[in-house]
Amino acid sequence: MPELPEVETIKRVLSPQLVGQKIVDIRILDAKAIAYPEVTAFCRGIAGQSIRALNRRGKFLIMGLQKDSRLILHLRMTGQLIVAPPDFPSHAHTRLVLTLQNGCELRFLDQRRFGRVWFLNQNEPDLYSGVDKLGLEPFDTSLNANYLKNELLKSRRPIKTCLLDQRIVAGIGNIYADEILFSIGLNPARLACSLQAKEWNLLAKSIPTVLLEKIAQNDISAEDYLAGFGKEYRNTPFLKVYGHENDPCPLCGQPIARKVIGGRSSYFCPSCQKE
Repeated sequence: MPELPEVETIKRVLSPQLVGQKIVDIRILDAKAIAYPEVTAFCRGIAGQSIRALNRRGKFLIMGLQKDSRLILHLRMTGQLIVAPPDFPSHAHTRLVLTLQNGCELRFLDQRRFGRVWFLNQNEPDLYSGVDKLGLEPFDTSLNANYLKNELLKSRRPIKTCLLDQRIVAGIGNIYADEILFSIGLNPARLACSLQAKEWNLLAKSIPTVLLEKIAQNDISAEDYLAGFGKEYRNTPFLKVYGHENDPCPLCGQPIARKVIGGRSSYFCPSCQKE
């Protein structure tokens, strides 16, 4: 699943190509991709609208439209978003195509069909996407040790599970939770209620630091992004523990271990991240 660094990369690549463009045609190839409203109202709502902005909130992309309405997209497991010229090769998993005034097409691709798109009119409350239930952004100055401690100190959940809770911090997924915890030597199975003051401070500093580092490593040109259909840019080569079971730890050389925590695979160094 694209996590915050990947979604931020998508926003940075596509924003210059979308802002100022008018939507002149809509092709819905899979009605399941439209979560709200129903297809006819969706098309009527966005037809002829100009795109004012493309923003990110957690793992969501939010496209501000001309009439203060908005499109909200969540890519879920396999969603991809590209802006392509009309003669660019088609993709079997294309679910939605918005033709822009300049002739290019905004294409939403999704192999597993879990991704969703919502349209909300001006001043319409968002009761559908879940954006309004998100916690702090990782780069919010309010995300500090006191905030994390107040939210999690009484929790008997593993700290890894807590980091995945989008109501606490928005945008962290399975991959970067492991990378964040490795960076400060915290075992992912540690109960949140067991963390000490120093560890809350380290965690609060590590969250934005690691995510900013991964965003920088994801940097890609618009041309290379399009050539990879919007997915061949993710920074797997730069990950230190995630997906590296039995590989040597980059700090101590001991084999990286994998453990299922809360139903999710977690990767960590048993030596550097003692339980």
